[in-house]
Amino acid sequence: MILVTVMYPAGAGKTFDLDYYLKKHIPLVKERWTSLGLKSAQVLRGAGKPDGTPPDYQTMALLTFGSLDDFKAAGKAHGAEIFADIPNFTNTQAVVQINEILE
Repeated sequence: MILVTVMYPAGAGKTFDLDYYLKKHIPLVKERWTSLGLKSAQVLRGAGKPDGTPPDYQTMALLTFGSLDDFKAAGKAHGAEIFADIPNFTNTQAVVQINEILE
């Protein structure tokens, strides 16, 4: 299994419509990608760092897929539609990392 981490940077001038993200974007992701191997989707909101400073990322999505091939197939099938929705909720460029789940 893999975990795809999608992180939206925080900081001055960076906007993020969490209501739209939770009510429109994440349901779109689940609707399009569940049949293609998406096992789960979690959304996290950055609260801060241990020293009390603001978080580096305002919002993160953790997307679990059965395999890297599943993720690639999902992206090929519906990636354009999902990525085209991003400007509807943020003006930031997401940082995406693919992780292998070891345990």
